[in-house]
Amino acid sequence: MGTGTRLWEIDFFRGIAILMMVLFHTVFDISFFMIAPLNVSTGFWRIFAYATASLFLLIVGVSLIVSHARAQQKISGFPLALKFVYRGVFIFALGLLVTLGTWLYLREGFVIFGILHLIGISVLLSPLFFRFRKLNIPLGLACILIGWIISGMSGPAILLPLGIMPPGFTSVDYTPLFPWFGIVLIGMGIGEYLYTGGERQFSLRQLPDFLVSPLSFFGRHSLVIYLIHQPIIIFILALATGTKLL
Repeated sequence: MGTGTRLWEIDFFRGIAILMMVLFHTVFDISFFMIAPLNVSTGFWRIFAYATASLFLLIVGVSLIVSHARAQQKISGFPLALKFVYRGVFIFALGLLVTLGTWLYLREGFVIFGILHLIGISVLLSPLFFRFRKLNIPLGLACILIGWIISGMSGPAILLPLGIMPPGFTSVDYTPLFPWFGIVLIGMGIGEYLYTGGERQFSLRQLPDFLVSPLSFFGRHSLVIYLIHQPIIIFILALATGTKLL
């Protein structure tokens, strides 16, 4: 495999994560619009939501390592860091569009610091953490521990990105840096083991193309799918139930 070749397994697992997300959001919408009595705040669906977000963010961390290692072969220093700063700002800006859209649609419970905001900030911060390589795993575990410690704290809304919420705060998607940035860091540490120099460090048997191709396609276009899937789900649910959900 030559340098720069896409690693199909990363696209594949990202595709699985994006399908898990679409499934959960479908169930969430069915519950939110009271189409059926489903409980997504506890039990299986809450665990499923955590597993989905964790898988997605682990892949973000691994992908950052691959992208950084390969970019290093062409650029270095400040221009290399700037590449990730620009990418992070772009993704965070998309998160702000999600904030605007959910505010216009929901008013209450709109997304303030959701998963796109988190990914954007994580990518923006990543140049500070590439140097730690495999040590990002214990750093990530420390972030998760901090998130657990501060989870019951309350404070001003300006601290929402850190995981400290004002009293009565609610949001349909809240993914603060503590603990979730820790998952990205763990992914970066794992990436150093599995993809040193941006190349696969282990043997992997190719799965059947009929299975890999569609999931890899979803994985390669995960950002677009994330941005459009909720309006599509709501539209389909509205057609299926004959209810005005918009």
